[in-house]
Amino acid sequence: MKKHILSLLILFMASSMVALAQNDNISPSRKQAIDSLALEKVKDLSKYISIIGSKETQFSEATRVMDRAEELFAPDAEMGVSSINRSEIAYYKVRRYFERLMALNYDRVNISWYDIHYISDLERQPDGRFVGVITIYQRFEGTSAEAGLNYRDTTKKDITIYVEKKQTQIAGRTIEFWDVMLGDVRVTETSA
Repeated sequence: MKKHILSLLILFMASSMVALAQNDNISPSRKQAIDSLALEKVKDLSKYISIIGSKETQFSEATRVMDRAEELFAPDAEMGVSSINRSEIAYYKVRRYFERLMALNYDRVNISWYDIHYISDLERQPDGRFVGVITIYQRFEGTSAEAGLNYRDTTKKDITIYVEKKQTQIAGRTIEFWDVMLGDVRVTETSA
């Protein structure tokens, strides 16, 4: 009888630990949905940066797009800026980065992102969030006919991704969901 109770107790503890581990981790299907959401947010950011940087975008539209783009980021996130003409990398708060981008002294600016992919899997942090990194390549081209400026570079950037469980109220019920926020955008390499 003691053996039977001990076996049941061990079985109960093992199943409890498995259930706890499952609650603590993200299921493969949920992870796939989160990965898709993260990549979608990075692609949205790419579109927003292209609109903000374009000299054809009206100021009011650029301001509206900056507001939308800021919503993608975790508080205090920074974006890196580099140049083939200098070795140091400057980091700016997200809003300041967008304002500087809009004020660039070119007649025409074209910014495109490509080869967007995860370089690290999501890892659980002590605070309960998951963190991953998405890498992108950014092609920047700026031209100014009057000043004779013509600048072009390609920058590899790593974007930190934060995934955390959040709650919202819908029809009086509390609903839990996973949300993705973008973190710092770090420059890792700049070339002509």
